[in-house]
Amino acid sequence: MTGSSLVLILDLAGTFVFAISGAAEGVKHRLDVFGVSVLAFVAGNAGGVIRDLLIGAVPPSAIHNSSYIVVSLIAGVATFLWYRRITRLQQVMLLFDAAGLGLFAVSGTYKALAYGINPFVAGLLGMLTGIGGGMLRDVLVREIPVVLRADFYALAALSGAIVVIVGHVLHWPLLPTTIAGALVCFSMRFVAIRRGWSLPTADGVDNSKPPGNF
Repeated sequence: MTGSSLVLILDLAGTFVFAISGAAEGVKHRLDVFGVSVLAFVAGNAGGVIRDLLIGAVPPSAIHNSSYIVVSLIAGVATFLWYRRITRLQQVMLLFDAAGLGLFAVSGTYKALAYGINPFVAGLLGMLTGIGGGMLRDVLVREIPVVLRADFYALAALSGAIVVIVGHVLHWPLLPTTIAGALVCFSMRFVAIRRGWSLPTADGVDNSKPPGNF
């Protein structure tokens, strides 16, 4: 399997998983089927689009390759029609979300490396690929992005990207490195969900006061 084929497979798998999460947010906020489909596409593809624009891969894959649009729409419409069934599998969806994060972190890093980006920046772009769609999804429904307030989300994505970077520098085999990077990201996210781990927040903040008051 070539590197480009692997990136495409990882991207489409991650797109499907995150598109479901975006569509679920749309249904929860009582959007119509068009709004749900938009959120599905945004959640599944925004991170990759931002990455592609930054590395000069234009037009972005999510726009140039219709497979990304089709996968997003299938996930969005399926979630719209069967939302109640999907929400009953909330714990399973969290696992899929963690898996999607790992897939995107790995694929984003590989694509950045393929375009000659230096390894340090490539790792950051891999993280951005994983968290970008979720951040824009949350902004569109007027919520603080989950990556800024809960769990080891961005840190997990960055850790998976670092594994890929190390494998690239040390010339490890492609497939084992991919699996290792995705597993590191997935494991960190899964443990954080199960144990309620999160990064520390500032002490001494009075949450009873509205923003802007001191």
